Formats: sequence, structure tokens, C-alpha cells
Amino acid sequence: MSSGRDVAISIRNFVKRFGDIVAVRGLNLDIYDREIFGLLGPNGSGKSTTMLTIATVYRPTEGDIYVYGKSVSRESDEVRKYVGIAFQEPKAMWIDKPIEILTWHARVIGYSMSDARRVVREVMEMLDLWEQRNKMFSELSGGTRKKVEVAKVLIQRPRVAIFDEPTAQLDVIAKHIVWKAIKELSREGSTVIVATNEMYEAEALSERIGIIYKGELKGLGTPAELKDKIPGGDIIEIHIEGSLDPLTKQMLAEKLGAYKIDHNNGLIRIYVDKGEEKITPAIEMLSNKVKIKMISMKEPSLDDVFMFFTGARLGE
Repeated sequence: MSSGRDVAISIRNFVKRFGDIVAVRGLNLDIYDREIFGLLGPNGSGKSTTMLTIATVYRPTEGDIYVYGKSVSRESDEVRKYVGIAFQEPKAMWIDKPIEILTWHARVIGYSMSDARRVVREVMEMLDLWEQRNKMFSELSGGTRKKVEVAKVLIQRPRVAIFDEPTAQLDVIAKHIVWKAIKELSREGSTVIVATNEMYEAEALSERIGIIYKGELKGLGTPAELKDKIPGGDIIEIHIEGSLDPLTKQMLAEKLGAYKIDHNNGLIRIYVDKGEEKITPAIEMLSNKVKIKMISMKEPSLDDVFMFFTGARLGE
């Protein structure tokens, strides 16, 4: 994954304390230029603290974070030139209208008035916000407020775009609209970091995922790499006519390196690593022994992955 890609963000021995509470414990992590990186973990795991420190809202208690070589501790003004963030809780004056909020934001980051009007309309239409443009912020639903917050980063097009729970309170259609916009931002050159507690969102968006739990990084890799780290996580299911004799079952387990084989009522379940590579040998071995009616494979879910790395379910 990292081959040929520059490091955009380097997190080194990062610790953040709030009084006696340790929010992040010795985090070490590299995020690559132009990738979409997902931080997956429950509320209170340290995701938001890490992202707010990258954005220079917080300062590290120990260690440091470097954004394109600039230290958040010592060069925060330089770091802020690179970073845009959509906060978990939308930030706005309740008496303002979305079009006023976003036009003001565009002007602050350097657009001329004519360019600000153009880009604000483009982004609002992309997020299905244009019809809501003249309502008071206080009148908007939670999901619409969230989209206004996301729109700020899409207007800014920063070198590092941070989204903290970007689709919380959004319906399925709106989620896909936001995901499409985030992917487009990455294609246009931004490094994107998404903090989420939703498995489906992490897998739908992220090239790599960092699993964070109780302030510590527990797992790191592409979704496929993380799933492959679960011993026997893939399940090959084979429906057969008749039964499987014990000797064939033993030979099958040895040939496939199976962790376990269950056989009940004509259904064989084989627990293996890299199941996609084991299906063909399984068919070849069984086809001379039994009549195969159907064969399929189940991968572990990201929820299974989270459980494997942390010992907890994400919702707990």
C-alpha cells in the first residue's frame, strides 16, 4: 500500500491527557498522501481527539504529529494552512442561513465573491442542500446541519480533509451522496481522514482502516488485510448429498489447512484462511467422493474484525 506513496501525516508516540483521563495512549501511525484513511472505533475511543490534534485544536501532551513535515506542536500556523475539518457537531450561528454560512466560509479561505457564489452553489447542489439554502440554521434537521458542516470542507478542498462522523443522522441516500463527494475530493488530490463508528461506512470509503479502542491502535490495514488476520475467518460452505466419511474429512482438513470442519445435515462448513484460494482444491478433492449441490464462501465482517482485535463489539 505504501509503495511509492509519500507520508502525509506522521503520528509519533502521541499521548493526549485531559486531567487524569488518558484519551490517546502512545499512538504511532502513518497516513499516506491522497489516501482515504478510516479511523474506526466507538465513541470515546480517541478518534476525535486524534483528529482534533491533527487540526491543531488540541496540542499533544506527549509525542508529536507531523502534517507534511510540519509539527502540530511547534508549527501550528503552518499546519492549519493544510487542514480542513468537518466537526462531529456542526458549528454555526443558529440565526444564520446555510448560504450565508458557506459563502462567508468561502470568502474567509480566499475565494473572490463571484467564485464563492459559484463554488457554494456547486457544493450545495452536490449535497442536495440548495433548496434549504435560505432556511435558518436552527430550522434545519440534524442531518441537514451535518451536510452544511461537510460542505465547508468540500468548498475548501484542503490538502488534508478531516471528517468526524460525516454521515451521522443521515439517511441511506444522503450517506451515499456524502461518500461520493468525499471520494471525489480524494481523487482531486486531498488526503482524507474519516472517523467513524459505522462498519459499513469504514469499508465503503477507506483504502486502509485503523482500529482504535480505548486510546490505542489495535489493528491496521486494508479491509481485506484485516479480515485475513482472523485465523480461520473465512468459511467455505458446501452442500452435499449424503454424508462425509471421517477419513475424507481428515484429509480435507489437512489439505486445506482448516482450523475446523463442521458437518451436519448435508452441510459442510470449513474454517480456513484465504478461503478464495481454498475453494478450488476443496471441490477437486470432494468431487470424487460426494455429489456437490452448492458451494459458497463467507468472509468475516468488519464487526468480526473489531471483535478479534479488541475483544469487544463496536456497539458496546
